[in-house]
Amino acid sequence: MDAKTGFFYFFSIVLLFAAFRVVTARNPVHAVLYLILAFAQAAGLWMLLKAEFLAIALVLVYLGAVMVLFLFVVMMLDMHVDTARKGFWNHFPLAVTIGALIALEMAAVLMGGFRGVEEPKTTSVVMNSAESTVQASNVKALGKLLYTEYLYPIEIAAIILLVAMIAAIALTLRRRKDSKMIDPSKQVHVRAADRLTVLKITSTPRTGPVNDVPIEEKKI
Repeated sequence: MDAKTGFFYFFSIVLLFAAFRVVTARNPVHAVLYLILAFAQAAGLWMLLKAEFLAIALVLVYLGAVMVLFLFVVMMLDMHVDTARKGFWNHFPLAVTIGALIALEMAAVLMGGFRGVEEPKTTSVVMNSAESTVQASNVKALGKLLYTEYLYPIEIAAIILLVAMIAAIALTLRRRKDSKMIDPSKQVHVRAADRLTVLKITSTPRTGPVNDVPIEEKKI
């Protein structure tokens, strides 16, 4: 077994363990952290398949943005785990049916979908009259394809992500009874006279000497 096969099995085992812990973790924060680990292992598998653009995009987009936003939303939202688990067994048959369907589809693809597929090759681009070939990476080819033929789907996906981000921020900024919020406009226009009041207190002089108190009363 060579090093590439060893890394494949290592990434696969960690990925399966992290995916299992995502659906079995009791704490939502722990589930998000295991999902981050699963995405990292999937990026390693993409690197083994020589799809470096998909691996980098998976790390930058999902690990660097989506999962961090996911984690902050889960931590900021006051989630009651016990309340969310009450309807688990009611939806369990539907979840098992969908999971079995996805497993059958993945098995069909893995058993018969990758036969005879060759490794991706770099394309050669002819430049000028000298016909000198330059090795163009698949990142450049994919970028040209995305921003020419698939420009409108990319813009629609960007709008959907923007709406999702605004919705997540709006959920975290909702008013709750136990939250204390400060109006920024009132905070900016505040003055020292509104917060500080100076009172004049007249001092009352002591009539008798201080040292004439009995010793017994001092001990008390």
